[in-house]
Amino acid sequence: MSLLKSVSFLACLLITTSAVHAETLRIGLPSEATSVDPHFHNLNPNNQVAAHIYDSLIGQDESQRLLPGLATEWTALDDTTWEFKLRENVTFHDGSPFTADDVLCSFERAPNVPNSPSSFSLYTRGKTLTKIDDYTIRITTENPYPLMANEVSTIFIVSKASGCDATTAEFNSGDAAIGTGPFELSVYKPGETITLKRNDGYWGKAPIWESVELIPVKSAPSRVAALLAGDVDMIAGVPTTDIETIKGRDGIALSQGLSNLVVYLHMDQFRDASPFVKAKDGGAITNPLKDRRVRLAISKAINREAIVERVMEGVAVPAGQLLPEGFFGVSSKLSPLEYDPEGAKALLKEAGYGDGFALTIHGPNDRYVNDAQIAEAIAQMLTRIGIETEVETMPRSIYFKRASRGGENDLPEFSFILVGWGADSGEASNPLKALVHSYDADAGFGSSNRGRYANPKADALIEKALRTVDDGKRQDLLAQVTELAMEDVAIIPLHYQVNTWALREGLNYTPRSDEHTRAADVGK
Repeated sequence: MSLLKSVSFLACLLITTSAVHAETLRIGLPSEATSVDPHFHNLNPNNQVAAHIYDSLIGQDESQRLLPGLATEWTALDDTTWEFKLRENVTFHDGSPFTADDVLCSFERAPNVPNSPSSFSLYTRGKTLTKIDDYTIRITTENPYPLMANEVSTIFIVSKASGCDATTAEFNSGDAAIGTGPFELSVYKPGETITLKRNDGYWGKAPIWESVELIPVKSAPSRVAALLAGDVDMIAGVPTTDIETIKGRDGIALSQGLSNLVVYLHMDQFRDASPFVKAKDGGAITNPLKDRRVRLAISKAINREAIVERVMEGVAVPAGQLLPEGFFGVSSKLSPLEYDPEGAKALLKEAGYGDGFALTIHGPNDRYVNDAQIAEAIAQMLTRIGIETEVETMPRSIYFKRASRGGENDLPEFSFILVGWGADSGEASNPLKALVHSYDADAGFGSSNRGRYANPKADALIEKALRTVDDGKRQDLLAQVTELAMEDVAIIPLHYQVNTWALREGLNYTPRSDEHTRAADVGK
């Protein structure tokens, strides 16, 4: 059995002594949404909350296979035109009817939310929406676009009457947070809770829970303690250090599955003088991260196996590309780079940095499993090869804004960052468009390319793949550009997360590859 297959499992041993709350489900989450505006920030914690309140035209199951949503069917009429038949007799939470007008204005709003740390523009640009009638729309593109359905599935639909012209603040107040989803927003208290109530008029399968409390509990030990004390019924992000203990404990169930989320490093590849890269004496230095040999040296200096075994307690898979085995567009030729500190030192010397230099790694401390500890481990590994590395981590509510546009002229602030990416569309063009393609806000490319990596050959291959209808040929193109990007060290992949949930008696949850915790899917 491959390492990948060995972690793609469910562990649902349901034995407990406490009674499940029959009407209210309380979930402890490791990361808090930065907004309930579904278009503000393309970030998993935000998207999973949005999925409770809003629907998209096309849904995704736990493996990210596409399902009918607010669209009952979709068809390619020709190479550049897709037609979507919309679901009739659907109402928003305020009782107003859902129609094509809501779709058109949602797609207009999604890429244009002010101050978005990571825009949804990579899914909407290049698409022209036309209303045929109240329950039929067409989307046209300049070139063939075979991934239309995948990308449409990422855009949540808001009400034209109450949401399309609303500000993020109006969503956060609850005034504009009106969707067609299985739950309605009752209360949003940042840092405390998001309270939802069941939408009894939901068009789909009705949730069994009358109400849901999504409670941010950033401290991993505190989440476990809350579950054991009965303060919550379910937790996401079970700390790796507690998994074995929880497995053997009566009254607790675990649900685990491999995530599509890759934890990786982005490096400043566009500034000659990078703000957090210095000579060892603190003086100015020409940015060494622009040199492929230095980037490769950094990658070789990282012991991925050690991070997985020691920091992640074995609950992760070393990564050699943007998505794990089994997802569309991955390369069969790539594997995690082997740990080679001596080779790393040789590359630094060859690049003219034999004496090393100094840098700071920035990262969040409340977004990914053990994120701060991962940054500390990487700093130690780099320091051993002569790159003196300091660590600065911060809450993600601060981190992503600074990482995206905290520098001069709204440029990315940091030089060397720890971050993660989950493929919302479930295939490789998603991270390639967002992380590897050159930054182009107008075209919707490179929306999270915070290192501003740029390679015209990679850009051309990505764009060619996006207009290649033949699945086999598109798979090959995506694999080819992935190989090119890894060879050029566009980013440095570290590992794929294995997501772990813990539940109380009588509850069950099928793990999702997109990392989402969705209350409507928690069963008894």
